[in-house]
Amino acid sequence: MKALLLVHASATLFMFGVITLVQVVHYPLFDHVGKAGFAAYEAAHTRLITYVVFPPMAVELLAALALVVWRPAAVAPWMAWVGLALVGVIWLSTAFLQVPQHQTLAQGFDARAHALLVQTNWIRTVAWALRSGLVVWMLARLLPPTATLSP
Repeated sequence: MKALLLVHASATLFMFGVITLVQVVHYPLFDHVGKAGFAAYEAAHTRLITYVVFPPMAVELLAALALVVWRPAAVAPWMAWVGLALVGVIWLSTAFLQVPQHQTLAQGFDARAHALLVQTNWIRTVAWALRSGLVVWMLARLLPPTATLSP
């Protein structure tokens, strides 16, 4: 059970780092690429980012599902369910909000699609921030009580 939680936390914390970088740096810079080369840039971005995000997202989803069934005793049931719900928010946001904007951008730079991508991606950024806090809290509950330090 502890190993499952460690795998789960690792995937979540990795994705929080990735989504923060994408939200704060990468997506805002899309409008600096230039119209002439944007479609090729978007195609390369979509292909390459999938290699980075799909494996940990899949691991995170499977681990979140598994934690609902096989959670360590120190992890409250509500924590596992809230974590799974947040994964659901992330996957639904990806499928129904971000992917359609990427599909529009694949045809060439579109200022409206770019703005919607940046705005709606905050949903995933906040969800992964909340998940990160939650998984760190889960891990902390597994740690033994700290001993008092003597002078």
